[in-house]
Amino acid sequence: MSNFRTLDAAGDLTGKTALVRVDFNVPMEDGRVTDDTRLRVALPTINKLRDAGAKVALLAHFGRPKGERVDSMSLEPVVAPLAALLGAPVRFATDCVGDEARAAIDDLDAGGVVLLENVRFHKGEEQNDPAFAAELAALGDLYVNDAFSAAHRAHGSTEGVARLLPAYAGESMRRELEALDAALGSPKKPVLGIVGGSKVSTKLDLLQNLVSKLDKLAIGGGMANTFLAAMGQDVAASLCEHDLGDTAREIIKAAEKAGCELLLPVDVVVATEVSPNAEARVRELGQLQPEEKILDAGPATVARLEKAMAESRTLIWNGPLGVFEVPPFDAATVRAARTAAALAQSGVLTAVAGGGDTVAALNHAGVVDDMTFVSTAGGAFLEWMEGKVLPGVEALRS
Repeated sequence: MSNFRTLDAAGDLTGKTALVRVDFNVPMEDGRVTDDTRLRVALPTINKLRDAGAKVALLAHFGRPKGERVDSMSLEPVVAPLAALLGAPVRFATDCVGDEARAAIDDLDAGGVVLLENVRFHKGEEQNDPAFAAELAALGDLYVNDAFSAAHRAHGSTEGVARLLPAYAGESMRRELEALDAALGSPKKPVLGIVGGSKVSTKLDLLQNLVSKLDKLAIGGGMANTFLAAMGQDVAASLCEHDLGDTAREIIKAAEKAGCELLLPVDVVVATEVSPNAEARVRELGQLQPEEKILDAGPATVARLEKAMAESRTLIWNGPLGVFEVPPFDAATVRAARTAAALAQSGVLTAVAGGGDTVAALNHAGVVDDMTFVSTAGGAFLEWMEGKVLPGVEALRS
């Protein structure tokens, strides 16, 4: 984390206004917040700034209003639940720039909080228009990015304004960057990766980047079928991108060249339909019937993966090993997740996971709180794993 400026280096903040980019794109129903997780994530940064005597002006987006003011996408419903969590009043400004925003900030006492209206009500936000970024910057003395989930976008409130004010990583952003550095930047070796999910085509960049950085890479889910087929295995009626056989073989060669051991399934769980009532069978490779679909990794495959975890010091995980939403095809994912969590809790393994389906799968296994770190950032987490530059992060480098 020495490469990134954090709030610890911000100096005396008494009376200063901090523009804080947060992720308040929360689930809502009938104008009511139904899950306040993202509000809770922002509390450490908000409270740290309040305790330091700063005024806190929160920047956020909600939905995709495409540069137009859309009443149903206002952030105003967030104010009450946020105030309840903070145990302090939260003002609301009906715009994020201009006189309304300025007046709301000027009216705050030291330690006061105002939520500014949806930044995406302005076309300049997603266009990263310098004029819009300058309007934002005019409201504050410093900028804090606490929204890693939006850091892969070069928008006005994530990258543009960070170039115009002293810019720092918030507490949530700091934890995310530290965890990702521990997983891929400067990890304890050996490093094991697990990549699952349905399609190779959605994770080509990820796989090509990881084979050059990992000691072992386990591939699961539907994407494993594409690799098995590329190696001449019959995957019967399973989901498989047969047209990506050459690509799979290239990744296999790249892994061999980099000294990364690929762990593909050695046995599988099959059924003729994806349903809770389906009759599931364990098959060794080469034993599938024509109508059978591979829907989960088999017990021998999981046992080998558990052994690899025990021999590793760092694990980075993205994607389930099977159709975990439909038991009994959740067995491999649940068993592997619980093993990873137990090793993390014992201090043997640094276990970092992220990406949409991954979080849901780990929640299903009941181990989210037992992993070293679970990122809810989705696209930003994947782009980091792919080795791509994240504009919102780059703007925070020392």
